[in-house]
Amino acid sequence: MRGVQSRHLDPVCGRHLEGPEGRPTAEYKKRRYFFCSERCRTAFEKQAERFRLNDLARAGALLTPGRVRWGIS
Repeated sequence: MRGVQSRHLDPVCGRHLEGPEGRPTAEYKKRRYFFCSERCRTAFEKQAERFRLNDLARAGALLTPGRVRWGIS
């Protein structure tokens, strides 16, 4: 789409990234993550599941009406 710029969030430091071009990336459980630096990518790779769960919780995926679902999906 022309004129629409996708914004990505570095899952490690929380920095907003204007464009993913030339940024370090990693794929985990069929999802691509973008990072502001190699340092953040390395930190993500050491604890990828923890960062993925934080990302899901931020999006509200672990919350169900009236209760919170705990555990690793």
